[in-house]
Amino acid sequence: MKIKDPTPKSSLAEQEIEKLKEQFDDYEGQIKSLTLDNLNTAPLPDSMPLMETNQIAQSDLTTMPENYLKPNRSISCVMPFNEKFRSQWDFAKEYVQFMFDNTELSGETTSIWTKPFTGIPAQEWLVPCNKPIWGPRYLAEQVTRKNYHILEMQENKTIGSDFAGQYQGRIVAKRTIQRLKAEPVIQKKSIFMGATTF
Repeated sequence: MKIKDPTPKSSLAEQEIEKLKEQFDDYEGQIKSLTLDNLNTAPLPDSMPLMETNQIAQSDLTTMPENYLKPNRSISCVMPFNEKFRSQWDFAKEYVQFMFDNTELSGETTSIWTKPFTGIPAQEWLVPCNKPIWGPRYLAEQVTRKNYHILEMQENKTIGSDFAGQYQGRIVAKRTIQRLKAEPVIQKKSIFMGATTF
């Protein structure tokens, strides 16, 4: 049995349906216009460096044990490595010292998967929080890319209504939340070398 579309009994109902169609088309256009470039323009909130929030003194860094990460699991890749990227791979696999923090699950060891290049195995890393660790540069760089965006409706025009009320606004990225953090650990301070990022 086929259900027929309800036929409006008056021209007023037809006008309302047309308005709703236009509003939902506008809303769909807004969603389609949200690209990754637009989302990345949302500001990151200011935060204190992890070394200051964890209150690890510079003298304590020299006495702490050196923690080197190794992959927990590896899944091999059947495709061959492209030798054009050899210099980039040599740079990315260098071990760097950094401090890791999970802002949503504070103090938890976090499982992170990496696969920086084709031909390199996918690896799972168990990264502990709030202590200086040594790991490959590509792991630290991947951690710093872990963020998400909070979207908000700007109050500037009505985009729809239903039995619950009217909806107003335009969707924009309000701010970016850094879910995972990795900051370099600087063992010795020098007047010539500042804090460098990955």
